[in-house]
Amino acid sequence: MMQTPHAILKDVFGYHEFRGPQEAVISALVAGEDALVLMPTGGGKSLCYQIPSLVRDGVGVVVSPLIALMQDQVSALHELGVRAGFLNSTMTAQEAWQTELAMHQGELDLLYIAPERLIQPRTIEMLHQVKIALFAIDEAHCVSQWGHDFRADYLKLDMLQREFPSVPRIALTATADVRTREEIITRLQLENAQQFVNGFDRPNIQYRIQQKNTPKVQLLRFLRDEYPNHSGIIYCLSRNKVEQTAEWLSAEGFTALPYHAGLTPQVRQKNQQRFLREDQIIMVATIAFGMGIDKPDVRFVAHLDLPKSIEAYYQETGRAGRDGEPATTLLLYGLEDVVKLRQMMSNSEGSEEFKRNEQQRLNAMLGLCEITTCRRQTLLRYFGDTLTQACGNCDCCLTPAQTWDATEPVRMALSCVYRTGQRFGAGHVIDVLRGANNEKINSFGHQQLSTYGIGKHLGADEWKSIFRQLVARGFLDVDAQAYGGLKLNDSCRAILRGEETVHLRREIKATTAAVARRQGVTVDAEDQALWNALRACRKRLAEEHGVPPYVIFHDATLREMLEFRPITHDQLLSITGVGQSKLERFGDEFLEVIREVEY
Repeated sequence: MMQTPHAILKDVFGYHEFRGPQEAVISALVAGEDALVLMPTGGGKSLCYQIPSLVRDGVGVVVSPLIALMQDQVSALHELGVRAGFLNSTMTAQEAWQTELAMHQGELDLLYIAPERLIQPRTIEMLHQVKIALFAIDEAHCVSQWGHDFRADYLKLDMLQREFPSVPRIALTATADVRTREEIITRLQLENAQQFVNGFDRPNIQYRIQQKNTPKVQLLRFLRDEYPNHSGIIYCLSRNKVEQTAEWLSAEGFTALPYHAGLTPQVRQKNQQRFLREDQIIMVATIAFGMGIDKPDVRFVAHLDLPKSIEAYYQETGRAGRDGEPATTLLLYGLEDVVKLRQMMSNSEGSEEFKRNEQQRLNAMLGLCEITTCRRQTLLRYFGDTLTQACGNCDCCLTPAQTWDATEPVRMALSCVYRTGQRFGAGHVIDVLRGANNEKINSFGHQQLSTYGIGKHLGADEWKSIFRQLVARGFLDVDAQAYGGLKLNDSCRAILRGEETVHLRREIKATTAAVARRQGVTVDAEDQALWNALRACRKRLAEEHGVPPYVIFHDATLREMLEFRPITHDQLLSITGVGQSKLERFGDEFLEVIREVEY
């Protein structure tokens, strides 16, 4: 007799109820309909195709761009008693043949496959010879040529509609604005698909954005004060900065590993495996790292450079707190980031339309950085989502921004940009305003200007903040072709004529008073012994089975064990995340740990 989705949810995955639109999505697929699913990272997207694959006849084929993570995904399913396999370019011919044979013999419930492998004529022919339950296209935003994760092979997945018209398809993503959703529908020929949008809010994540003053000091304070013993990700714009930051953090006593496209595949794989399987690892990476990373206990994500779009920021910060426990994101940015990104955009080989689109995305990101109201409301609004009340869990809510009438200093700044010829970056203009005596100023005769020294009353950091905000608000342009030279535009005329006042954010020294989170999971002192024993048991089993600890049980499951102290099989089965397979495989060991501490 065919199991129901509810029975599979409980018996296989150990959960007692569906979340959000999961049940509706599963029902649509089981009925043979197509679906487009937008669900935040950590929202349970995988269950939306895994459960229908187990309910329907045949094998569920999952298209994933992440070869390196297929093994972990399949290993996690094996621990649940699900028959899963993968096909990708890392396998030997013998290994691939064995997987294909298992599929032909009806011994696979789920097959993970890379898009470049799927679109090969041989693969298509092979799939025609077996019963297919469904096609799941994960990370579907990779089909968007406007997006930050574009994969050319995804464009060819429209052939699934032609080759397998009766097989239901589900496209899933956590990151897609309205434009990207439309592109996914068109390119994958999902015009008749039901759309399920579960909202983009991740309330457990605290968003913080700070001016980049002394980034090393700021980052070190953040790590030592709040997350001295937790896993996290730090993003940098360049490979060189990744290497330097990882080395520096290692010298400061942290276990920090680099990850970027310039490392050998072996090193990248090794570092990724350590991050997934060990505790207290910090991954310092470019954007090459992260898509599909299913590590639930990432407690923080820090950016040492400005992301190029809100989509990228949301995707990268979304790798924190997938277990629903509190997590923090920290972004440090400065005017130099804007200059660097605009130069990169200007020098790219994309069309003028593409460059304009990228510029608009960067401007939206700058807007998020400079707002003085709730950041979460602005972030969600960008994706067409709404939050009726301020979130109370971002820096703007927790430490409301102070503003000041900066009209006079702004006029000084704009006037100085004009009088120096609209060809210099902020650093030089600030030197002129503050009356510096250096070779560059003297060589251009800028000590003779009327604006020389008129801004001595403000410090260099205050002027940096002013210029950064003027650029972010569109009063000044950055000439990407001229090494970041500042230029006036029409919007600043009213200010210069004295017809408009300007209020700017007053930068305050960052403190950790906004939140005090030294632990991802708070454990009372009297429970600490059992908590440590449960984690030690999990770690030992994970090493024995060759999987990351969270594949055995998530922290949330251990926390329920800590709260309810189950001592029988039935009691343990009532704990979230404990299904029949895991009960049989690991139940006795965890029950023994609880009994030892309890009695």
